[in-house]
Amino acid sequence: MNHLRVVIAFIAALVISGCAVSPPSPSVDREKGDWEHQQQRLEALNEWQLSGKIGLRSPRQNRSANLDWTQQAADYTIMVSGPFGVGRNTLQGHPGDVTLRNGEGTFSAATPEQLMEQQLGWSLPVSSLDRWVRGLAANGSQGTFSYDDDGFPATLEQDGWTINYLQWSYANGYWLPGRLRLTYGDIQVTFVITRWQPQPQQNGAAQSAQTVPSN
Repeated sequence: MNHLRVVIAFIAALVISGCAVSPPSPSVDREKGDWEHQQQRLEALNEWQLSGKIGLRSPRQNRSANLDWTQQAADYTIMVSGPFGVGRNTLQGHPGDVTLRNGEGTFSAATPEQLMEQQLGWSLPVSSLDRWVRGLAANGSQGTFSYDDDGFPATLEQDGWTINYLQWSYANGYWLPGRLRLTYGDIQVTFVITRWQPQPQQNGAAQSAQTVPSN
């Protein structure tokens, strides 16, 4: 069925075993206390843009794609596409309404998880990703962190997923994940974020991210 192929293509784009793309190195180093000192500001950060690569590895699939994500409070637009924009899929979310659009048509559901579950029988935790990509636990359930020597998150265990924070970016006064890997059973999702543009409420000017490899 066409609609099933559409969603499969979207999900298939969501895993890279190890992206050849690497985030750029920043001009500043992480220091102990940096993560703790930004917690209140990071929790309040609800408008941002990021771009990079995303990939999915499962027993049946191993693919990667370009990623562009715009977050504005509870609304988001996530575009996933192949090289030169080929096969673009756009996921737009508002509270109570999520729509997937591409060349094959338009498909809707109340949540991104429902949309994927309806078509595939399983889903990725899209509703949690806006916090996980910032290095925060998702709301509504218990999350358990481990930390590296500089006090930054190294791993997060939540809702059956393990999130490994592998590299960090510095943009507009924030330290944010530059590379993270999500694992659930035999499903593995990897994000390589080559540009962060956080837009704090007190300062609309955004700066592109730079990334430092984790220790």
